[in-house]
Amino acid sequence: MGNATTNGAKLSLRSISIIIAISLFYLLLSWILVGFKTDQLVLIALFSSMFFLSAITRKFILGFSIFIVYWIIFDYMKAFPNYNYNTVHIADLYNLEKQLFGINFHGKLLTPNEYWRVNGNTFLDVTAGIFYLCWIPVPLVFAAFLFFWNRKQFLYFSLTFVLVNIIGFIIYYLYPAAPPWYVQYHGFVFHAATPGNTAGLVKFDNYFHAPIFKSIYAKGSNVFAAMPSLHSSYPVIVLFYGLKNRLGFINIFFGIVMLGIWCTAVYASHHYIIDVLAGIVCAIIGIVIFNFTISRLKSFRSLVGKYEKNIR
Repeated sequence: MGNATTNGAKLSLRSISIIIAISLFYLLLSWILVGFKTDQLVLIALFSSMFFLSAITRKFILGFSIFIVYWIIFDYMKAFPNYNYNTVHIADLYNLEKQLFGINFHGKLLTPNEYWRVNGNTFLDVTAGIFYLCWIPVPLVFAAFLFFWNRKQFLYFSLTFVLVNIIGFIIYYLYPAAPPWYVQYHGFVFHAATPGNTAGLVKFDNYFHAPIFKSIYAKGSNVFAAMPSLHSSYPVIVLFYGLKNRLGFINIFFGIVMLGIWCTAVYASHHYIIDVLAGIVCAIIGIVIFNFTISRLKSFRSLVGKYEKNIR
């Protein structure tokens, strides 16, 4: 029994042992850091089933392991709340938003979030919810497309995606920031144990009588991570690689989704305009750094090339 065979592709017992060992280590570490959750078993089941199913699914899940690493890091942030390391910015960010983008309404200066909170309507509620549901599926579907269409571009996109997130995570710890809805519900007083909140997206849930966004935000890693808006970063990365790969009319769709997510972030009181702009800048910086590194550092380019060969 030196080798196991799956759909014509050989798997060594060493590979099987490594997958089992990594899975057990992940479960143990997760239990220690954030506690046991069924999501962890789902992740292991998904990875293992695709790894052992066939050669192509194995390559697919190995390629997507970059996104899995991102998800794990994001999840583990719960064990190290950023507010334990730096002061959370609440009033100063709110006042800066009002100073830069304030809207006069009935003689009172409001932030754009406050303005749309009282001037929204059902059409905008539903449209905003649809756009915000795109912030993870669109990048993942696009990544899957690139995997089957151009493995090198898939890797470039995936690595850029993770790099932008790492930049965002670093800023989260350097500059913990409360979202607009926090001020609406809690004022300017810091409460460390504040749970996630659907804010304006609750109107979407209520319209469809389904706790869609409620279930999503119940799993949030940190309430005080509004700056930068990585929701706003992701569609920028997608559009950049869409344009780079000359995808034609599909880039119009990417552009519309990008604008929709930016507007929804503000409309639903999840981010200030400042947060959105910071997210856009974060994406641009990540794209520039990655492309500079891949073009100038031969060792990095070689390492990426080796990984690409493993998933071809």
